Amino acid sequence: MAHLQFKHPRMVALAAASLAILTVGLAGCSTSSASKEPESYNIKDNKPVLTTAQITKNLDTKLITTRQDNQKSLTATYKAAAENDKYTLDSPFVKVDPYAASPLSALVTFKTDDAVKVTYTVVGKTDKTSITNTVKGGYTTTHQVPVVGLYADTNNTVKITTTTKSGKTKTKTLMMQTGSLPKYIKDAKVTVSKNDKDKMEIGKNKLTIMNRTTKQPFAIDADGAVRWYDTNYSQHTIEQWSNGHIMMLSKKDVNSDVYNDLLETDYLGRVYQEYSFSAGTSSSDGSSISKAAAKASSETTVIHHDLVELPNHNFLATVSDGSKYKEDTMIEVSHKTGKIVKVIDMKKLLPKSMWTKFKKGLDGKVDWLHQNAVDYDKNDKSIVISSRNQDMIMKLDYKTDHIKWIYSGKKKATWPKAYRKYLLKPAKGTTITGGQHGLYLLNNGGKNTANSEDFMLYDNNIDVTNGNKQTTGQYSQAVEYHVDANKMTIKQTWSYGKSLGKTNFTPVIGYAQKLANDNVLIDFGFKNGGKESNAIEVTQSGKQVFNVTMKSAASKAYAYRAYRVPFYGTAYQFDATK
Repeated sequence: MAHLQFKHPRMVALAAASLAILTVGLAGCSTSSASKEPESYNIKDNKPVLTTAQITKNLDTKLITTRQDNQKSLTATYKAAAENDKYTLDSPFVKVDPYAASPLSALVTFKTDDAVKVTYTVVGKTDKTSITNTVKGGYTTTHQVPVVGLYADTNNTVKITTTTKSGKTKTKTLMMQTGSLPKYIKDAKVTVSKNDKDKMEIGKNKLTIMNRTTKQPFAIDADGAVRWYDTNYSQHTIEQWSNGHIMMLSKKDVNSDVYNDLLETDYLGRVYQEYSFSAGTSSSDGSSISKAAAKASSETTVIHHDLVELPNHNFLATVSDGSKYKEDTMIEVSHKTGKIVKVIDMKKLLPKSMWTKFKKGLDGKVDWLHQNAVDYDKNDKSIVISSRNQDMIMKLDYKTDHIKWIYSGKKKATWPKAYRKYLLKPAKGTTITGGQHGLYLLNNGGKNTANSEDFMLYDNNIDVTNGNKQTTGQYSQAVEYHVDANKMTIKQTWSYGKSLGKTNFTPVIGYAQKLANDNVLIDFGFKNGGKESNAIEVTQSGKQVFNVTMKSAASKAYAYRAYRVPFYGTAYQFDATK
């Protein structure tokens, strides 16, 4: 994805005169022009829709320092260790779980007389399960080594190797004891039925994150062994950022019912930034599944499905606006101030009939759009989004919010005339998506041009409103598409999942990630009614090289997304002195 390559789901009253304007493009709004509504939108005629200022006030985003303040004494300890000459490679400072949030990580600090670069390896229990990383910073004499990938309840063997500029090496072997797994991870039974490690995309440091809908996220190796987890409960959202940090939506504390605390953290558990959101806009996602699911948990969330890092390092997140409508709004939040700098309310961009005629859910909210994915296209400065409840994907110019294209099973004649020019024409054999998840662009910022794009998504293949009525419920699949925006066409170029049939059909959640070797990792996240999640890595020819099943151990603890990521990336650097 443009997120991680981690990933993971988630109007305007248009009069005749307004429709004429829409043929030119549909305008959006931002806080920089909050007082000016789009020309095609008449606020007096549409009382249910909130102004940008109202939405901004309802969400009330801000930076707080609660967790950083709680960690100050720990960071001070590690800073002192980094500055202490007594710690050497032969006798380093070692702290397992340095921030009491990531028990399968450690911090190793020492100094050397000569400038050296440092590499470490957590020795794996079987072939191709060792985790190796080179510490960023080049050749230095002071070393802070963030170690990730330890086994739980194990006296781990960790090798630290230093290399001088002339190539001279020295290795120190350390033993690191870890504790047992917590209940919600231990009880989630992980079973690997296939792991062709020579053909899997695992490299020297890649693990598969099981990003659960709730509870602690964790990551497994090719054997299915847990090699990382975070003690904070997360909800839907955990993304790797360009600086190697991860963005994780969490709670103020584990006993809270509301996920409204977005953390910029790392795999050691250090928190660098904390964004707080008002709990007033939160809502439950359970009503999208069943009455039983709605009652199973009282938990609610603010950022309900996805967020993406923008080129300016701000983040774009899917939220609700605080009205009776939910999961149909996006906000851009400044990474420097924590304030909202742009709002996109999809009710202002799509036909009024789509949202006013949609029935309320079990929670009393109108979940007409259910946006479950967003990705930013670096090629033409646009965004692509996925709407589960309209069985629709679409692309918008990010600066103007003008629609670029729409793909949906909704018949052309049922769209207002002003929208018809934006509808993509599918090539023969191209799947009409149904309740799809995890839309993201491929080769983002690479070989694609502004008028053509390739993307991957997970097609649940359930007819929510405009899906394929003939195949709904028969299978779910990963699908790759190619769009030619000059010809306004869309073509399916690859898929996998149909051959698995109803066994792997999932009415909700799921993800598909194209890996560096062109394999695709597919998360059938809500298999067997949510009792298990099944992640499968397949080659382009459809040969399975990895197959892992996770049995859910708690309510809503299934895998919302599964993706393969490096632990850690080359951009990441831990420094307690900063």
